[in-house]
Amino acid sequence: MVTLLFFSFVTPKNNADSVVGIWLNGTKKGHVQIYKQGDRYYGKLIHLTEPNDPVTGKPKTDSKNTNASLRERPILGLNIMHGFKYDADNSWIDGKIYNPEDGKEYSCKMTLKDPHTLDVRGYVGISLIGKTQTWTRLK
Repeated sequence: MVTLLFFSFVTPKNNADSVVGIWLNGTKKGHVQIYKQGDRYYGKLIHLTEPNDPVTGKPKTDSKNTNASLRERPILGLNIMHGFKYDADNSWIDGKIYNPEDGKEYSCKMTLKDPHTLDVRGYVGISLIGKTQTWTRLK
């Protein structure tokens, strides 16, 4: 019984698909569904705690996007992560993450700390200059 309990908390090594699932982001404002397509991993914003603009009552749009032609697209359903490849030891690298709160895209890497905890690090240039959010698995 003790052995079984111990192994239920250990993250399987070298399982590239262990990141797939639904995650509560670090700001706790959204749920991101991470999925695999081909040999790469992507993330889609599938839930917002406040999906509508409180002023207009309409769905929130990507109003801060640096590309003016994309500012009217809804944030809900937006693919905000793309291009991640599995590296090793529960790490995914070479990805990009889009932050609708500032309208910018960042280089990104993900590290699965345990089956329910994912560190997502967005950065510019090198990963030493960036910010890490801890995401929590929902499903």
